Amino acid sequence: MRLTAAVLENDFVRLEPFEEDHREPLRLACDADPELWPAFYYMSLGGAEFDAGWASLRAQQAAGTRIPFAVIHDGEVVGCSTYIGLQPENRTLEIGTTYYRPSARGGVVNPAAKRLLLDHAFACGAHRVVFQVDQLNLRSQAAMAKLGAVREGVMRDDKITWTGRVRSSVIFSILAGEWPEVRAKLDARLAAFSRPPSGA
Repeated sequence: MRLTAAVLENDFVRLEPFEEDHREPLRLACDADPELWPAFYYMSLGGAEFDAGWASLRAQQAAGTRIPFAVIHDGEVVGCSTYIGLQPENRTLEIGTTYYRPSARGGVVNPAAKRLLLDHAFACGAHRVVFQVDQLNLRSQAAMAKLGAVREGVMRDDKITWTGRVRSSVIFSILAGEWPEVRAKLDARLAAFSRPPSGA
């Protein structure tokens, strides 16, 4: 598995590996829902925690242990998503630290971004893509089920979040052999959305 940090784009979203000019637009997007960060996230990109979170992501990006993307829709940064837990020797990785501002939720942004991230991961040789969801985050668990990921179980009390809360994580995965079926369902979902204006 040789995962590359490429710009990924379809008719609905554009995913750009983090650069410094994404910093302030992402801050604005993350500040749009301050109550979400302490509720469900292992780390925070909200409010006073943004600068430390951004610095951590950029350091991991420089070290090659994480590939963070700014998610752009209709010409604006609406959130982020990242490749983490990269294990080239096992051909596995995780997609996580995904956040969208409230106005970008419940529509085309998440399925379109997941379509790009998954397709790129499997095209680069991944055998297994993992998602870890806070056990309290029922909305994200429902999104994983709708995506077609397989629920594997719960890792109990596996993380201590930035607020000090002990979190349990629900594990979902998609295997390379399952991707064609998942991709077809995603494509059917995306076909239901009208083509957006150019510049998305």
